[in-house]
Amino acid sequence: MTRYRFALRPLWLLSHALIVVIVVVMVSLGFWQLRRLDDRRAYTTSVEANESLPATSIDSLLATDDPTSRGDDLAFRHVTARGRYDVDNEVIIRARSLNERPGVWVATPLRLANGDGVLVVRGFLPTQGTPDRVPQEAEPPSGDVTIEGFLQPTQTKGTFGATDPKDGKLANLARVDVERIEQQVGYRLYPAYVQLTSSQPAPAGPVPELLQPPALDEGPHLSYAIQWFIFSTIAVVGYPLILRRSARNREREDAEDAETDSSAEPKSRLVKVE
Repeated sequence: MTRYRFALRPLWLLSHALIVVIVVVMVSLGFWQLRRLDDRRAYTTSVEANESLPATSIDSLLATDDPTSRGDDLAFRHVTARGRYDVDNEVIIRARSLNERPGVWVATPLRLANGDGVLVVRGFLPTQGTPDRVPQEAEPPSGDVTIEGFLQPTQTKGTFGATDPKDGKLANLARVDVERIEQQVGYRLYPAYVQLTSSQPAPAGPVPELLQPPALDEGPHLSYAIQWFIFSTIAVVGYPLILRRSARNREREDAEDAETDSSAEPKSRLVKVE
């Protein structure tokens, strides 16, 4: 294997190591996408099971002292509640979109007869930027209201994203953080929020617009996984071909150099004779 001796040079050794790292990373990304696909399928199965159940009163499913993880278990369960909207503690969830339109969500606590409350995301308000307050035409009905919607888990900050102040009363937030909103309302909230689907009486105006439930599909995870595995295969198959071509090119160059040297030798002898 002397033809591949060049591949033991430092720069080539560095190239070999880099290719190995790249292949390992791409294969890992492929399996990561497959795990996300499994999670997505499990989530879809859970959502479909919860959606198939009849609507029930929220207090039959949740208590205000339940952990927030209960919201994950009960996501998309249809619930009903009756109470009065607490517009004094209404908040805006900024930086949202609907059908490619910028805007915000409007979240209003519904105070129940027992004194507890449930945060209701009433819908989408199209707007440029974040308004100081909810406009009058988007305010909820006054008096007793019966709502229906589906439960959603509280939203928390991940690795990235805006951070809301921990103290003070906030008029707008980066996410539907039920625990943070509970700090400023003065009463207990259920540890999940309700995405509104209908209410009696109905709102007087066309805004906020009701949100649509997310599409239940498998997403692009399978295609992404296939792409990563294809890239890995290309690297595994293509790199040896590159080495082979480099070896052939070097052999060809050596042969040309040898031919040049042999053709130049008689000329030098002729000069000596002269």
